[in-house]
Amino acid sequence: MDPNSARRRRTLIWLIISQLLALASLLIWLLVAGLSVMAFDQGSTPEAWTFVIAVWSYPVIPLALAVGAWIAFGFHRYTLANVLSTITFLPPVLLYLFLWLMTFTYQSPF
Repeated sequence: MDPNSARRRRTLIWLIISQLLALASLLIWLLVAGLSVMAFDQGSTPEAWTFVIAVWSYPVIPLALAVGAWIAFGFHRYTLANVLSTITFLPPVLLYLFLWLMTFTYQSPF
């Protein structure tokens, strides 16, 4: 078996798996996007608008990175395709890691 063919197959499998994970992150995003409008409960503030726009623009990131990964794969740039595809689902993972770390460092005033 050609080493380039094995590398292509590994990259293709990773592209599919990582983008299924990115799709799963979008399912969670639906809930967060629906709840994000509660930022306006205290009125229309710049902070509320910034938060809502940031949350609602999240799907652009995985979509753009997925397109870039498939383009890189098409041009036989397998390392770049792997990196771009990994980054697609990395923001939710970093968020969960941050929340998990905060549970250990948060000290209740009570």
